[in-house]
Parts: sequence; structure tokens; C-alpha cells
Amino acid sequence: MRKLFGTDGVRGIANIDPMTAEMALQIGRATAYICKEKAHRHRIIIGKDTRLSGYMIESALVSGICSMGVDVLIVGPMPTPGIAFLTRSMRADAGMVISASHNPFQDNGIKIFSRDGFKLPDQQEETIEKLILNETIKDLRPTAAEVGKAFRIDDAIGRYIVFLKNTFPADLDLEGLKLVVDCGNGAAYKIAPAVFEELGASITAIGISPNGKNINDECGSLHPERLKEEVLKAGANLGIAFDGDADRVIFVDETGAEINGDQIMAICALDLLDRKKLAENTVVATVMSNMGLEKALEPQGVKVVRTQVGDRYVVEEMRRQGYNFGGEQSGHLIFMDHNTTGDGILSALQLLSVLVRTGKPLSELAKVMTTYPQLLKNIPVRHKPPLEQVPVLHRRIQEIELEIQGRGRLLVRYSGTENKLRVMMEGESVELITGHVDDLAELVQRHLGQEVS
Repeated sequence: MRKLFGTDGVRGIANIDPMTAEMALQIGRATAYICKEKAHRHRIIIGKDTRLSGYMIESALVSGICSMGVDVLIVGPMPTPGIAFLTRSMRADAGMVISASHNPFQDNGIKIFSRDGFKLPDQQEETIEKLILNETIKDLRPTAAEVGKAFRIDDAIGRYIVFLKNTFPADLDLEGLKLVVDCGNGAAYKIAPAVFEELGASITAIGISPNGKNINDECGSLHPERLKEEVLKAGANLGIAFDGDADRVIFVDETGAEINGDQIMAICALDLLDRKKLAENTVVATVMSNMGLEKALEPQGVKVVRTQVGDRYVVEEMRRQGYNFGGEQSGHLIFMDHNTTGDGILSALQLLSVLVRTGKPLSELAKVMTTYPQLLKNIPVRHKPPLEQVPVLHRRIQEIELEIQGRGRLLVRYSGTENKLRVMMEGESVELITGHVDDLAELVQRHLGQEVS
């Protein structure tokens, strides 16, 4: 069991272990150490979202990295996929993002990218943990001219904007489209409106006034209520909402209906297929994606491959098999022909290109997929024993799976970032799933937790 890293880096309440300045310094030192493979002056890029605690953690990371003789390139607020791009394009040895993604402002986290722009594999995260916990590099301390330096990269935003615009088809533009863009008071607050405006769209931007404490606060991809109101009020073609670090995106169509990652995958996969650009005619999704995705794509000859939850595992499967498109229901979408990780702004541009190319409204495009009723409950737990070690719960899960075989799906798993057990079920009708989910939630509450949320 890993002690620091979850499914998406290290995450927790800022200033409480493991998200302390002291731990950030050690993570910086260990990351710098594993990057020093070749004999040259090494560099690590650091970006962050707009959380108040980002300053504290950034300073600690910079200190730790420089103490190992590695230079730091500081870019300030920048979407996570922007750091992946910059790491690759500037040929840095690693990229680090200070963000807790969609979590509230009091949380923070650290994500790490390799020099190729992909998130560190599990094995390297385990190496970093061991270096820290075993104090292996405690006495490795360069001195004099060997200590690292820190530089601020002032044109990072401009570089990323140019990259994003170049992913949009050169023969198309967004002239005549009216968009509402919710940046969630997060890392995309400057970049996203600029990209869409420069491509010709008329923009109403909300969630663009971060104060360190309002990131994801009743705004962004987890809270689309205001976005829906603004879309209807403005008579917009659609609305776009990002999470705090802008690696995920969800949409609202012109009628105010929410369009999630599964629906976008269905739309974009069929577009890629039509243009003969869908590698191996395959889409990679996670076990959380709605069964309606398969039912929409398989009749068209598109195969859906599922992985465990986490965009890193989607990417790993894509790389292993040579696929170029995949994502998550939550809005992490990976267009591997363009970037190495989920990129909310890039994904929005790819969807908008379908909208422009077909001339169809988003509500009509979304009809390619029928979403089956799905119910998700998150139950706080005191600890996370293997489910097989809770016999009454394990037995009930098996009974339900047998009962719904062919008519639905059940997924029970622990969160990788929180002390919660997630119970997800989908099926042909709400009645089929509601009773079973409530039953399991009660069992979990009784044996592992205290209250259901």
C-alpha cells in the first residue's frame, strides 16, 4: 500500500500531513533526485492552480528541488495539461503541478509529469515514497555552484494558448458562436476565455475572479447550475465548465441540459471514426462510464475498452495498445494526437470543431448516446479494508451482480483520494438500481462508516 500517492498524485488538507511544507520540500528533493539521470544541468517546471496554499507549497517545492542541484522554472497559475505540454516542449526533466483539482480550496495536492509529458508511473511514485520515508537522500546536499536556481517563465501562458489554438482545425473558426465559459475561479481563468475569443467566439466568462478561497466554490464542472442559467439567459450555443486545474470539462447544451464526458466521448469518437482518425476503432473508458457508451458505439464498429478509475490508467492503456482517444465520465478526455493528459480546453475545442463542421446544435449531437439510469453514493469510511474481508458486504455484492447480470452494472470501490467507498450502479430502470444501492449503502455504513452522503 502506498502511503503518499493516490490515484492522482499526493493530496490532502493543506498544512496537514501529507500536504505540509515539510513534505513538499521532501517531494521536491526526491523528484529532483530521480530526474538526474544524465550529466547536464537539470530543470523542473512548477505550475499551480489558484489556491491560497499554493504559495506555501510552491516555495517548499522550489527549495527542495534547488537543494538537490536542479533548477526550477516557475510558471504560476497554469492548467495541469499546460504543465504537461510545457514540460515536453521545453525539454524539462519533469513537471510538477500544485493542485487538488476539483476539491475545495482548503485541500491541495502535487502531481508529477515525466519529461515526456506523461504522469509518473506507479513504480516511480513508489520510488519517491521510499526515498522520502527511508531518508535515503538525506545527506545528498550539493554546495556552492552546484545548488539549483529558480527562474520565472513569463511567456508560459502565451505558449500554451498558441498550442491550444493549433489543435483546432485551421480551416474552421468559431465566428458566430456564443459561448458561456465557467473557469471555476481556477487555473484556466485567463487562458480559456482568450483561446475561444481569439478563435472568433463571442464569450461570456464567469468564474474568472480567483481570490485563493473561491476555487470550485459553487462554480466549475462540479457545480454547473449558474452555467445553465447563464446559457439560457444569453441564448448561447453552449456552456463550458472546467474544474480547478482545467484537466476536465463538462458542457451545457443550448437548452440548459448537462452533457458529461461519456456523451462527449460518443460524439467525438464517431466524428474521429467518420474521418478515419480513430486508432484501432477503439475508445478507452473507465469502469465508471455509462453502459450507454458501449451501446452507442459498438453498433458502429467502435470497441470500448475499460480500465480502472483514473485518467492515468486510461492513458496507460492507450499507450500500451496504440489507441488515441479515451476518457472518463467526469470529463477527463484524452486526445492523444494532441496532448499527453486530460485537457479541458483542448477537449472543448475538439467538440466545438464537430459542432462547426456538422452545423448541428449540441443537443442534437448528444442524441447519439442514450444514458442509462445511474446512481452513485459516496459513503465515508473509517478505514479501507479489502472488501473480501467484510463477508456480509462482499456476499451481498455478489448476489446483486448475479441478479442484474445482462441488465445492469455494479461497481463498488474505494476512492483513491478520500476516505470514502463509492457505490455505483446502473441499469435499465431507476427502480432496478435504487433499492440495491440503498441496501449496500446501509451495509457499508453499518460495518465501515458512519453517515451516507
